[in-house]
Amino acid sequence: MNRNKNAFINGIRDGIPIALGYFAVAFSLGIVAKKAGLGPFQGFLSSMLNHASAGEYAEFTVIMADAPYIEMAFVILVTNIRYLLMSCALSQKFDPDTSIIHRLLVGFGITDEIFGISIGRTGTLNPYYNYGAMAIALPGWSFGTAIGIIAGNILPVSVVSALSVALYGMFIAIIIPASRADKIVGAVVIASFLASLTVSEIALFDSMSDSMKISLLTVLIAGAFAILFPVKDNEEDLKKEASEHDT
Repeated sequence: MNRNKNAFINGIRDGIPIALGYFAVAFSLGIVAKKAGLGPFQGFLSSMLNHASAGEYAEFTVIMADAPYIEMAFVILVTNIRYLLMSCALSQKFDPDTSIIHRLLVGFGITDEIFGISIGRTGTLNPYYNYGAMAIALPGWSFGTAIGIIAGNILPVSVVSALSVALYGMFIAIIIPASRADKIVGAVVIASFLASLTVSEIALFDSMSDSMKISLLTVLIAGAFAILFPVKDNEEDLKKEASEHDT
């Protein structure tokens, strides 16, 4: 019980900067939601159920176009498809005895940033760590959207854009320590940057959504490095990981 409590508290601690970054980004997203005709509660509920900026932006665009529900479902599936890959990767960090309920709840709360702090934990992952991060980060995203709808276009666009810089700083804080600790991780990060830049400049990929591009590059780059630099998983390593279990 104490182990779960400590993991939950650690999740809240690590989720605070994520919540602050989410609030700023969701605030600007709320302005788009208002243009789509959503009220504060509707925006809050939308962000609580679909906590992804690209997915929600696509959702609001579909609403403004008065498109059918089936089109909205397809668009959101495509824009958020990368989370399927994140779920598969994160499932490997759970203890084999972790129940399906815990796996589903953690899967519901996966975002780019929560995935980043979760996958970076040493040893097996305690689901309560994710619950702690979700408990602070997801409300930050949802309230940001609702308040953005209320504020409307009162604030200048330049101010809203400046607030979103915090999220990029948080991404850097996630990848730099891991890259310094492991040269292979650093090589993956560099390769990802270069591949993303290359793909963004190729006209062939212009018709592909950003989420689909990310998913494709994730599979190719992660697969290539997994083949070239496989993680040796022996009994001694497992014992070491068990001693470093997230508490």
